[in-house]
Amino acid sequence: MELETAARAVRENAYVPYSGFRVGAALRGAGGAVFAGCNVENAAYPEGTCAEAGAIAAMVAAGETQIAEAFVIADSPEPVSPCGGCRQKLAEFAAPDTPVTLATLSGETRRTTVGALLPGAFSDADMSGT
Repeated sequence: MELETAARAVRENAYVPYSGFRVGAALRGAGGAVFAGCNVENAAYPEGTCAEAGAIAAMVAAGETQIAEAFVIADSPEPVSPCGGCRQKLAEFAAPDTPVTLATLSGETRRTTVGALLPGAFSDADMSGT
């Protein structure tokens, strides 16, 4: 519930003058702290920042580098999945079995994992040359 509360609250701060589509994300770091982010659009579209990326940046800025759980909420008819880039960002800081809850403002949720969102994610092991 703590992640949902944080994601709902930060979503209200989204800067979305172009799309009007507010998204909030909250992550629990391995140490238990919660980090939140909202989408921030820019006139030089698509140079904005996604909610998940904002939450990850807050987590890393606080000195954490491991996601234990994630929650993403948007005002949509169905729970919204992170974009491809954010799926890769989540995979950078989370194990494949890390739980992710996708939600709507009306309360519909879908539980999944980082690995299910991005099977075959590119990782540092892919750059080892072996």
